[in-house]
Amino acid sequence: MSIFVDENTKVIYQGLTGSQGRYYGLLNKAYGTQVVGGVNPKKAGTDVDGIPVFATVAEAMAATGATASCIFIPAPGVKDAVLEAAEAGIEFIAAITEGVPAHDEAYFFNVLKRDFPNTRLLGPNCPGIISPGKCNIGITAGHIAKPGGPVGIVSRSGTLTYQALYELQQKDIGVTTCVGIGGDPVPGTSFIDCLQAFEADPDTKAVMMIGEIGGTGEEEAADFIKNHMTKPLSSYIAGVTAPPGKKMGHAGAIVSGGKGTAAAKMEALRDAGVLVGDNPTEAGELMAQIVAKL
Repeated sequence: MSIFVDENTKVIYQGLTGSQGRYYGLLNKAYGTQVVGGVNPKKAGTDVDGIPVFATVAEAMAATGATASCIFIPAPGVKDAVLEAAEAGIEFIAAITEGVPAHDEAYFFNVLKRDFPNTRLLGPNCPGIISPGKCNIGITAGHIAKPGGPVGIVSRSGTLTYQALYELQQKDIGVTTCVGIGGDPVPGTSFIDCLQAFEADPDTKAVMMIGEIGGTGEEEAADFIKNHMTKPLSSYIAGVTAPPGKKMGHAGAIVSGGKGTAAAKMEALRDAGVLVGDNPTEAGELMAQIVAKL
């Protein structure tokens, strides 16, 4: 199995007619993803290489039966795009766009939580999600992901999402689903959301978690792992060499009050029984050791 999306997921692209939306929409379709439509009110009635374009998400859903949407539009329009998809009844939204204002993220995060509890938002500013061999929504290169399980991956860092997939592929280890949650301050889907889903998935036997400095998401995940996870994990936390007191990287990498450091996160995860590597390759090697004992 996989979590959140699979071969039956039908996806529309909000922004399919733009250069990035077109490129990745067609790439995802070529991978085997059911990309069934695009949305652009100014280009309704046209198509992108045979994929029909609709004026609204609601019209696209009615015509195609889509249950998922991928957002590839400029940052100022993401808030309205997310809310339009949720109001139309989309169940899974992957917002790839980076640079979305934090106050917009906080607004639509809380609106979805309050009014649309059955809609899951992934991102913004994330690489998306891939269930290898079944469905790829976003910008992850499909050829680096080996299908078949038994490992689930959740990662804050886009680049390290790809490296985690590649490290496992090099060791001939398959993946059930890889989720890039993004590193912005208000992510729609958290580490805990993914860990909970992986724990419930019978085909996921182990989990690889990639974190980074800033925020408390990894410490919160460690507490969840300690109290609720029965499946083994390996992990890597980026930012060990970050200078103390400095803001590093994107908006989510803010260290404050002794929390959010790589050392604190690694200590919390080790205390929860997670095998923590000092670099991504070591995290992959630790996962190989776990898989060998399954």
